[in-house]
Amino acid sequence: MENLIYNIANIFTSDENARWFVQELNNNFIVDDRWTWLLDGLWVTVRLTFFSFIFGLLIGMVIAVIRVSYDKKQDTPTQSTSQKILRFALGILNFICKSYLNIIQGTPTIVQIMIIYFVILANSTNKIGVATLGFTINSSAYVAEIIRGGINGVDKGQMEAGRSLGFGYISTMVFIVLPQALKSSLPALCNELVVLLKETSVANMVALQDLLSQALLIKSRTYNAFLPLIAAAIIYFVIVSILRWLSDRLERRLSSGDR
Repeated sequence: MENLIYNIANIFTSDENARWFVQELNNNFIVDDRWTWLLDGLWVTVRLTFFSFIFGLLIGMVIAVIRVSYDKKQDTPTQSTSQKILRFALGILNFICKSYLNIIQGTPTIVQIMIIYFVILANSTNKIGVATLGFTINSSAYVAEIIRGGINGVDKGQMEAGRSLGFGYISTMVFIVLPQALKSSLPALCNELVVLLKETSVANMVALQDLLSQALLIKSRTYNAFLPLIAAAIIYFVIVSILRWLSDRLERRLSSGDR
């Protein structure tokens, strides 16, 4: 294996540089099976990204529905006491949601993660659970605005058609409006997933052994920052490229269904 790497490196560099490159590869990735450290970190990063996005999507949908419902109630005249109570309740929920969005979008992700880890859940030993909670909260704020825009882009006649078929407001929103909103919001949601994947690199601030943390651990053992960080960057790039490819494929598939 070392001879193969040496021969490839020797094609592009001098004999001395090729030997140095092979030695550094060996020190950074082969000794003590340090390449497996990157795989362990990658597994943590993938789990953290997946669960944070799924939970953030669910919370974001709830926030988006509350905000859109409040706006729609404001545009319709109240007739009964029950409608006034409903509008008042939606007003309180909308205020809470808007405050939530303003706070989360107005503060850095790393500050939110550190507050949860060192203050709110300081006694917790579940580092990945704490990090997942932090990234879920952060992602949900942006997902909520994406989905709210998607809901507002759905033709108003869809809601009226659902109600005319006997569906309630919630049923119409869940089974008719939301699927169309998610479909139109797919590119923005995929972009949020990519952003979330890259943002998980700050998880090392709470001692979570993600991909970047493992690369830095290798660097601390070999005193060489170049190869471990380049390896981590390449892995991030490959994952992001795969996600974008899947996103494009899914978007084309959904678009073909509209024809």
